[in-house]
Amino acid sequence: MRKFLPLSFLLWLLPLFLLAQAPAGYYDAASGKTGAALKTALFNIIKAHNEQSYSDLWTDFQTTDKRSDGKVWDIYSDVPGGTPAYEYTFITDQCGNYSGEGTCYNREHSFPKSWFNDATPMYTDLFHLYPTDGYVNGKRSNYIYCKVLNATWTSSNGSKLGSADPATGFSGTAFEPIDEYKGDLARTYLYLATCYEDKIASWASYNTEANAILDGDAFPAYKTWYVQLLLKWSSED
Repeated sequence: MRKFLPLSFLLWLLPLFLLAQAPAGYYDAASGKTGAALKTALFNIIKAHNEQSYSDLWTDFQTTDKRSDGKVWDIYSDVPGGTPAYEYTFITDQCGNYSGEGTCYNREHSFPKSWFNDATPMYTDLFHLYPTDGYVNGKRSNYIYCKVLNATWTSSNGSKLGSADPATGFSGTAFEPIDEYKGDLARTYLYLATCYEDKIASWASYNTEANAILDGDAFPAYKTWYVQLLLKWSSED
């Protein structure tokens, strides 16, 4: 699954020993750096990338998010080691309208598009877009990913919507994916803070749910409690 980010992005807050499989010399500019300097070096390495169109994503998903059986890899319905309640076929089951779980799949901005004011190139950055059940995507809405203490709704695979666990540092409404995909989403968020280092500080000025997690700066970009949560989810993956 393409969401498993090279470890170099995970280590942007920590002393670095770069472990990514990459072309010779690719990470030379980041070698020996730590903390903010490391993150900026990584930003300069990855900031120039190919921008996709929104319609391209339907085709891209057929490569990036395809299960071994050829079906759509939907993190909101997948049951690792078990049988999901439903599964989707690429193209045939694209949304459209949906009436409940299992109707169709659509394009989930794991980092909701309103959080960056629908701006490009973030809007179509394949790394944070996932094909997911349309109904569950709608239930998740623009709520932050966090540990949920009291669920008001649960998807067929155990993803939860409800009030966050105050022990994390947040007590508002949140959405908790299943354990299998917490690390993937954590690395997605660390990637966004790195790839868009020159933009993310401004996103805190928008009045969105992201105000709970954005710190209003380029480094560390997220509030301390959320950095700790992302690193925890990634290390446990």
